[in-house]
Amino acid sequence: MNRIAVLNVVGLTQRCIGKHTPAISKFLSLGQVKNIDPAFPAVTCTAQSNYLTGKTPSDHGIVGNGWYNQEIAEVTFWKQPNQTVQASKIWHDIKSLDNNFTCAKMFWWYNMYADVEWSATPRPTYPADGSKHFDVYCWPFNMRQDLNNIIGKFPFPCFWGPMAGKQSPAGKPESVSQWIANSAKWIEEKQQPTLNLIYLPHLDYNMQRLGPQHPEIENDLTRIDHIVGDLIDFFENRNVQVVLLSEYGITPVHHPIHLNRLFREKGWLTIKDELGLERLDCGNSRAFAVADHQVAHIYIKDASIESKVRSLLESTPGIASVWGADEKKANGINHQRAGDLIATSNENAWFTYYYWLNDSLAPDFARCVDIHRKPGYDPVELFKDQIRGSTPRVLFKLLKKKLGFRMLMDVIPLDANLVKGSHGCKPESKSDWPLLISKKASILPSSHTLLSTDVYNVLRSHILE
Repeated sequence: MNRIAVLNVVGLTQRCIGKHTPAISKFLSLGQVKNIDPAFPAVTCTAQSNYLTGKTPSDHGIVGNGWYNQEIAEVTFWKQPNQTVQASKIWHDIKSLDNNFTCAKMFWWYNMYADVEWSATPRPTYPADGSKHFDVYCWPFNMRQDLNNIIGKFPFPCFWGPMAGKQSPAGKPESVSQWIANSAKWIEEKQQPTLNLIYLPHLDYNMQRLGPQHPEIENDLTRIDHIVGDLIDFFENRNVQVVLLSEYGITPVHHPIHLNRLFREKGWLTIKDELGLERLDCGNSRAFAVADHQVAHIYIKDASIESKVRSLLESTPGIASVWGADEKKANGINHQRAGDLIATSNENAWFTYYYWLNDSLAPDFARCVDIHRKPGYDPVELFKDQIRGSTPRVLFKLLKKKLGFRMLMDVIPLDANLVKGSHGCKPESKSDWPLLISKKASILPSSHTLLSTDVYNVLRSHILE
């Protein structure tokens, strides 16, 4: 067996590689690059599941970063147990061939309870008093304390939210990717895993916040290139093969689409009053949308309105396609978790989860970084409201928290037009597709493009050939 380190550089595309990425450019010049025909949807959880199982959502069930759980009548996003992925993973395959195989899963998703030897993932602690404490979840458990002692505490506020990818009191713009890189080096020095899966999310933040064409992205490319270059040198000096890959490319957007507001105007949503604020009642709604970047799953309780829902979607500006049963089967997303209909946006558009018509009635979590409670993905969490997020107001709230009082960190704006980059659909240009780069060109397929499910066999070949 060969040992490999897989560097998952989120958002990296051929369009990104150039004068601002000398280390990645050098690695590319010594190897070969393959475009990856993006997973559908082209989002983190689905892409990683395709890569690690060699299957599509029809088989492994990861139809997005979240979906409507019909058994409990709740939308669930960013769940972490590995059992959520309903297919065998690459470590099962190789372990069955050679019991000496080991795997470290460093911040790849569906990390918890994965039957690998070592793993680490962001996971806050929630005591009974309603407070939240930033933390990571590791296996074995003692690895968490070892990482804290050697590397320092994980800069959780920089992992997602208004401080992600920006200089802040919590750390440098690249602090999260640097911490994960250091943890991957630590596990290599201590354990020498056969397969080291490493997640580097730095480009994800400003590419969504500012757009991939913003001048500031050049600085982000330089920062991630330094981290990647250091990892390449580190692993290659230890005779570990390096594979660079990414999950999706981010393209400019300027058109948010509020599907649930359209459905509400048609009388299809059920809205519940909770303490004077509005809450979407999924279980009683005739139809509603679970928005996930440029893809939306539409769940229809009342089958009699399905044709009306489809007609509305097809006539809505910014929507590129609407899929029913036949299209879901043809596109590898025919799974019970998927919506009855699936809508994809144009490349310059994306879907919000917003359902309220008056911002004063928006639920309390709408103005918070709250990735689990919102019934859809919310990239506006990357921004801070100028008034609500003012330094004096934030400091006052932090003081209340320190003194043991309840407080709501309601600093997120409700303006979807702020978002300038998104992903999820297949970009028109292959320069915006995800990619895989390896120096072992001899074992790469001859075609210029890989299917997302082909990545499984490419990684397998790197280990076994």
